[in-house]
Amino acid sequence: MAIFAPFLAPDSLSSYSTTDITRFQPPTPIHIRDAQTGALTRPYVYKYTQQLNMDTFVNEYKPTTERCPIYFGVRGASYKLLGFIPGNLHLFGTGSDQQGCNVFLIGGEALGRDLLTRTLYASQISLTIGVVAVLVSTLIGLFMGAMAAFFGGIVDTVVMRLVEVISAIPYLFLLLLLRSVFPQNINPIFALYVILGILAFIGWGGLARVTRGQLLSVREQDFVSAAKALGAGDGRVMWRHMLPTMTTYIIVTLSLSIPGFILLESGLSFLGIGAVEPYVSWGSLLAQAQEGGLSSLNSRPWVLIPGFFIVFTVGCFQLLGDGLRDAFDPRKRQ
Repeated sequence: MAIFAPFLAPDSLSSYSTTDITRFQPPTPIHIRDAQTGALTRPYVYKYTQQLNMDTFVNEYKPTTERCPIYFGVRGASYKLLGFIPGNLHLFGTGSDQQGCNVFLIGGEALGRDLLTRTLYASQISLTIGVVAVLVSTLIGLFMGAMAAFFGGIVDTVVMRLVEVISAIPYLFLLLLLRSVFPQNINPIFALYVILGILAFIGWGGLARVTRGQLLSVREQDFVSAAKALGAGDGRVMWRHMLPTMTTYIIVTLSLSIPGFILLESGLSFLGIGAVEPYVSWGSLLAQAQEGGLSSLNSRPWVLIPGFFIVFTVGCFQLLGDGLRDAFDPRKRQ
């Protein structure tokens, strides 16, 4: 869904009306039967209008009798799939530019933008930062741990003291400190790369320590001594003979580390130092829900749906990690 978000989303990321803002429009039910005859018909939604409640002075949305048919393969807002494939075809939509003829499957947000569209686009940033930051931090941790184990001496001392310094500083404090160095009007795309780099910088220490401990024992194995005796260089011994012995551990660690980074990025965006407009992540969507206070619970609960995506994704990665750990455990093999 994250990869094909522009195609699956019925609208563009920041499409909204400047003349008729539909704040927090509720989800629009989809009807497949004619209201008069009860016969099956093309899926449709009713057009909604806003009416001011004179008792509460809050705009309420009421469906009219005007139907808005839903079509599949609708031409709409332009986008670039995977960042370079241009297109304007969307999976579904009403194909109408008329206000009120929108399909809000999970409702709208503060500016009247489709929440499903923004959630799908947010998944691109949340998952990309989480996955890429884990991959980068894993490579750094493997490299630093391998150097500390293979060369020992002063290299081992410097690497381990650096790990201790990083682990001694609270993650949130370090992230706030590093992010505050950059100006507030920084380019949003560059800010995302900054966040990715910060997350990768603080996440490699634990893996480096484990890698060092395991490779210290591997270094004394006979196959490593044989490779050195045959004339293999330090780089070949390290990358072709020693590190492959940690393949199982790395796979399991990756699957278990990704949800942690996703939660960390969501927390940063929730605090306002992550993804900023016009881009959005699951954390920033929850921050908008938090601004509504109790109203987000009793009058517009659909704004909390991005939190379900966070919980569901983190749970899936945790189950994947547990499954891989059990699959690679030699004690559980038949």
